[in-house]
Amino acid sequence: MTVAPDAPILFFDSGVGGLSILAPARAALPNAPVVYAADSAGFPYGTKSEAEIAARVPALLGRLVERYRPRLAVIACNTASTIALAAVRAALDIPVVGTVPAIKPAALLSRSRVFGVLGTDATVRQPYVDRLAAEHGADCTVLRHGSAALVQLAEAKLRGEALDPQVARAALAGLTTQPGGDRMDMVVLACTHFPLVEAELAAAAPHPMGFVHGGEGIARRIAYLTRDQLWPAAPSPGLAVFTRLDAAQQALRPALARYGLDRLDAL
Repeated sequence: MTVAPDAPILFFDSGVGGLSILAPARAALPNAPVVYAADSAGFPYGTKSEAEIAARVPALLGRLVERYRPRLAVIACNTASTIALAAVRAALDIPVVGTVPAIKPAALLSRSRVFGVLGTDATVRQPYVDRLAAEHGADCTVLRHGSAALVQLAEAKLRGEALDPQVARAALAGLTTQPGGDRMDMVVLACTHFPLVEAELAAAAPHPMGFVHGGEGIARRIAYLTRDQLWPAAPSPGLAVFTRLDAAQQALRPALARYGLDRLDAL
């Protein structure tokens, strides 16, 4: 199938978390046209039921693909990927890249054989996480904690608001206070919002620990899937689309511009 050079890559998340996936992808493919879609009307996903997400995400992706005709879609959200990726792939006729917790690299990097999975409540309880932990970390103690407050912290950071350091401390304490948590040396940032507050998490850590997420791997996957396709000769302003566009989203304009998203639209 021939792909037009101006066909964009579509990135989808509940909010701004997918920017942590967009950044390495744009570094790898600087001339790629980009549409970044945030389901602000459905935000946050991490506190929703599996049934709500399974119904909402494929329907929204279908509308977005119909409107923007992307060459490839990226579900830049761990919660949506672990619940709805298969349904989205079945519904769309373009390649779909999902975001899964970086458990394999954490297991490879952990020296203490204790690592944490920090995500949303919806992600950390998924059987998919059980399978990844069993496959790649069978000899490890894998701790899990869900933090809705940390998602809100990332959104607030990108709006330029003052941040409460206690939020990051509490999120890490959800892991370190579990049995074996004092030996935890790696943390999987299993929500795309969380790399946006990695500096705050590192500052709050009670002992040295590393943080891993899947952004670079997803960028490599996008580059591989589009390796034979044509791109525009120069970068173009990206488009940010919101399912609800109000003052909270308008406050994101300066941060979105730093990621090359200079235009805003409503779905």
